[in-house]
Amino acid sequence: MTISIGDTIPQATLQKVTLDGPEPVETATWFAGRKVALFSVPGAFTPTCSARHLPSFVEQADALRAKGVDEIAATAVNDAFVLGAWARDGEADGITMLADGNADFVKALGLTMDGSGFGMGTRGQRFSMIVDNGVVTQLNVEEPGEYRVSSAEHLLTQL
Repeated sequence: MTISIGDTIPQATLQKVTLDGPEPVETATWFAGRKVALFSVPGAFTPTCSARHLPSFVEQADALRAKGVDEIAATAVNDAFVLGAWARDGEADGITMLADGNADFVKALGLTMDGSGFGMGTRGQRFSMIVDNGVVTQLNVEEPGEYRVSSAEHLLTQL
C-alpha cells in the first residue's frame, strides 16, 4: 500500500548524517511536533538528483522556511557516508540527510522502484512531501524518469 495524504508516517529507523557520524533516528519521534519538507531521490550523485533535485531544495530553503517549514530533509537508499559526501558536494548545509540504506523506509511508504536495470537494486522513487507532526499533508510522486512535481519550487506552491 502506498502512503497517501492524511496518513501517518510509518515507523522506520533512518540514519541521520551528523558531523560525528551516523545517528539512528526513529521516524515516529523525528517527524513529531514539526513541519518537515522531505524529498527522496533514487540515489545520491546520480545525474538528475545532483544537477536538479538537491539544488532546488538548497536554493529554495529560505523560501520553504518562510512558508512554515521547520526542517528540510533528503532521503535516499544510500548509506549515511555517501549522503554526507553528497551534502558536502552539493553545499547542502541546511538540508538534513536521512539515509535509508536497506530501503526499509521507502518500503514502508510503498514508494520503492526497481533500479536493477541500472545495477542499483531496490531504490526509493523520486518524491517530495510535507509531513506535519508526523502526518503527510502533501505528497508528490514522480512518474518514472520525470522530474517536475517533486521539486522544491512545486512544493512551495502547495504551502
